[in-house]
Amino acid sequence: MPSRSWFSKALLPWYTGNKRDLPWRNTADPYRIWLSEVILQQTRVDQGLAYWQRFVRRWPAIADLAAASEDEVLKEWQGLGYYSRARNLRVGALQVIQEHEGTFPRSHAGLLKLKGVGDYTAAAIASICFDQAEAVVDGNVYRVLSRVFGIVTPIDSSEGKRVFKMLASELLSKEHPGDHNQAVMELGATVCTPRNPDCTACPLLGLCIAQKEGRIALLPVKSKKQVVRIRHFNYLVIPSAKGLWMRQRKGKDIWQGLWELPMLETERSATSSVLLELVRKSLRTTSAAPWSVKKTGLPVEHLLSHQRIIATFWACEPVGQWRSPDEWKMVSPKELKKLAVHRLMERWMEKA
Repeated sequence: MPSRSWFSKALLPWYTGNKRDLPWRNTADPYRIWLSEVILQQTRVDQGLAYWQRFVRRWPAIADLAAASEDEVLKEWQGLGYYSRARNLRVGALQVIQEHEGTFPRSHAGLLKLKGVGDYTAAAIASICFDQAEAVVDGNVYRVLSRVFGIVTPIDSSEGKRVFKMLASELLSKEHPGDHNQAVMELGATVCTPRNPDCTACPLLGLCIAQKEGRIALLPVKSKKQVVRIRHFNYLVIPSAKGLWMRQRKGKDIWQGLWELPMLETERSATSSVLLELVRKSLRTTSAAPWSVKKTGLPVEHLLSHQRIIATFWACEPVGQWRSPDEWKMVSPKELKKLAVHRLMERWMEKA
């Protein structure tokens, strides 16, 4: 097989001269590298940087993060989404402290045993922090390699994942694996972008098959169409002199561990009569008289990666005696500011 060392030889000098000055690139601390990788998996650098800095200021070492409560971590993570990553981050920190005496595993296999650490994150930490020859494959890498080598195998197929992982490993600089991995990701993030890539600034311009053949916009290929689930959330705004009734989301659903107004989910947009019946059943009211319920505005749409939430907020006026569900909590305005809430709830609170 012919050598493909040209790839790294062209890429590494470009990276040295063009990489963004980011704080996690000035350290080999695996905790801070890990934190950056988790935050940036679904977040732009300009947004993720502020979160990274806040985490590092509050929990400068992994032992500090391990000592934090889940609620504290979720509150600091608020607004980033994918809250399971924040919970996994804390559990993973506990593992490092309790199972590894505060020292990160150095191998790819050892890193994979940490909660929430997958192949990509393990390869990033192993290569950047410990000079292990482990190739990373993320969205940026898929895009760069599919275009440079003209690969049409769908990146969301089992075969595609195998092909791209093998190619990334074959191309990897064994002498500088960390810089190589960061260079490919940096190229995808700043030059070989999904739309309107700046091909004239690419160090691989003369070697890119997609550019030569005019197929930049067609690569990478995805085979599966994303199915979006539509859900209707009805939030109850119940007045009280003491504050607001809130509840913490439990189970395996979205926003686990985050707080929100009491919510009743319906299969379709609810009418006031339907909502009144749900309220009567859910709140075990002792009065035969119905509550007063009134929409407080138009429904609000909130988009997640695989779900479209249509939220309606209802002003509810209780009639007679009623008993709140055990999972509800009366929260004062002062306490409310300390609760970790999801972005949809945060948006409502900003307006209300």
